Amino acid sequence: KMKPKDYFTPDQQKQIVDAIEEAELNTSGEIRVHIDLTCKGDVLDQAAKTFAMLKMHKTKLRNGVLFYLSIQDHKFAILGDAGINAQVPENFWENTKQVMFDKFKENNLAEGLVTGITLAGEQLKKYFPYKDDDINELDNNISFG
Repeated sequence: KMKPKDYFTPDQQKQIVDAIEEAELNTSGEIRVHIDLTCKGDVLDQAAKTFAMLKMHKTKLRNGVLFYLSIQDHKFAILGDAGINAQVPENFWENTKQVMFDKFKENNLAEGLVTGITLAGEQLKKYFPYKDDDINELDNNISFG
């Protein structure tokens, strides 16, 4: 039986982690990726549960961002913490989601994630610029369900 991890080669996994590290050089925001095989119910609810499980609300500025992907259901969400939502416009993630969706439709899961993460870093830079004393508060590794 395939696990979420099996959908990504070690090389693709490294590309995703590298993209997170790159993006976090632009912003004090903390980015994580979580991949499930299936998602029961609403994708935003599941993303919110995962966000809490990964303790992503524990950042000082409440500026964590979760890229949540459920492979077999073709569902995904980008979830920003309260600190981000308080500052960014309502449709902030729409463009990023659309770009990612186009890659996912071509079955380029890793490329879609890398592109989305890169865009997030650039977009968050305006609201949460990287500071010299920035501490990486959240693990950059992909978490798998």
